[in-house]
Amino acid sequence: MLNQTQTQGGTRQGQGARIVGKGSATADGPGPEVMAAATLDGNKVISSDGEDIGKVKDIMLDVGSGRIAYAVLSSGGFLGIGDKLLAIPWRALTLDTQEKCFVLDMTAERVKNAPGFDKDHWPAMADQTWATSVHQYYGSEPYWGRDPYDRRDDLGAGDIPAGSSDAPEAGGLKL
Repeated sequence: MLNQTQTQGGTRQGQGARIVGKGSATADGPGPEVMAAATLDGNKVISSDGEDIGKVKDIMLDVGSGRIAYAVLSSGGFLGIGDKLLAIPWRALTLDTQEKCFVLDMTAERVKNAPGFDKDHWPAMADQTWATSVHQYYGSEPYWGRDPYDRRDDLGAGDIPAGSSDAPEAGGLKL
């Protein structure tokens, strides 16, 4: 599992979308590592060849695991009419904090040919057969492929049992 963090102008990779840019130096508020999902609605998504391929319409949560499963991309159409919706695996996206957009490592032509759906006919996103095919199309590891209780981080705090005398205190480190 990649778990890499660089603070200035670098990259953060982990279980979700990658983050590139100056990170929190460009953020207003708590982001970009922790953000309200509504903050991302309407964010532009750019293809690997620099094309604007749509906007984030929704963020879909796997309620049972507490993970983000997909960003629903609205692509094509005009003023919301005739849009094709795409379920993009969250791990397939990179948040570019400098450009204030997401980047999908796929050409615009391949995105145009991606399996999609319309606003009145959503797929059963909890169906693992459907979800596996979507993750394969985008070359992304399924979000359910990792242990949902693996919460390790760069500091190893995830390895400390809750309530342990070794656990950090809320708001600071135990000395």
